[in-house]
Amino acid sequence: MTSLPTSPLAANVGFNAVVVAVTAEVPRVLTVTAKDLADTERDPVIAGLPYGRLDSAGDRTLELGLRRTVTEHSGLELGYVEQLYTFGDLHRDRGGLRDRRREISVGYLALVRESALGGGAARWRDGYEFFPWEDWRDGRPAVLDRELAPAVERWIDEADGAPARTERRERAEIVFGLGGVGWDGERVLERYELLYEMGLVAEAWRDRAAAGRPATRPPGLPQLGQALVIDHRRILATALGRLRGKLRYRPVVFELLPATFTLLQLQKTVEALAGVPLHKGNFRRLVEHGGLVEGTGTLETQTGGRPAEMFRFRREVLRERPAPGVGLPGVRSG
Repeated sequence: MTSLPTSPLAANVGFNAVVVAVTAEVPRVLTVTAKDLADTERDPVIAGLPYGRLDSAGDRTLELGLRRTVTEHSGLELGYVEQLYTFGDLHRDRGGLRDRRREISVGYLALVRESALGGGAARWRDGYEFFPWEDWRDGRPAVLDRELAPAVERWIDEADGAPARTERRERAEIVFGLGGVGWDGERVLERYELLYEMGLVAEAWRDRAAAGRPATRPPGLPQLGQALVIDHRRILATALGRLRGKLRYRPVVFELLPATFTLLQLQKTVEALAGVPLHKGNFRRLVEHGGLVEGTGTLETQTGGRPAEMFRFRREVLRERPAPGVGLPGVRSG
């Protein structure tokens, strides 16, 4: 007789928030001190994304629980929020199943304007600290050729047999834009996961140690970007890729701007998120002809240069077009 399966494990349900702002042309991410999530014997950092547990009796919806979580960590009251993904890989808590409960985290993306924080454990950080290979605004990032490309070649050479080496090379060239392949800014998560597989991020070695696997990093193997606790950098990569994609078909960028702004402010905000420089003339034609903005009849004179016209987001476009994004009209030349 076939034995009956044991009772399924219950789960701890929590939240992770990727809270993004753009300040002075820098994409900023809200982080918190995460001592209760970090294994301090293995983790070189104790920073993470805002996190918390679902109050099954008090949180009427998951989103309200998320908003409560962020406010408790930082004092911020969130505006725009969207559910991102549910993260629930086995042993993602790295300490094994706590009290036979699996750790499930519902990830959210929130867009805000940066403000002072009320929580002592919270701080704003440059998002490209975690993904330095993602910022192409000043040209191809040096880390790609200086550290990543040689490591990719070693990883390819270590493959077992010619077919495996061919498969690895194709993956690396597509994901990282190597070998003449164009760069796809939306592949943020794919790049992080390949770096993890190659052992080029600190999280890979922490997880190997936690699983009882060999975790001695080979000499000279680079560790790229700033680490976060548990799988929080994977969550952040998921959010950045989602956000870059949404720029093309949803007017989410206006959540990060004041009520009135110049077209240059708008362009610089888009560039900060997309990680690429845009052609100024093409960008302005796209947003103006697409009905995304309207002039206010006032001028910005605070810059000390030539006064620039102030614009506002034209909300009527939400009724007029099914996909009113700003688009990414090519990188500028020179």
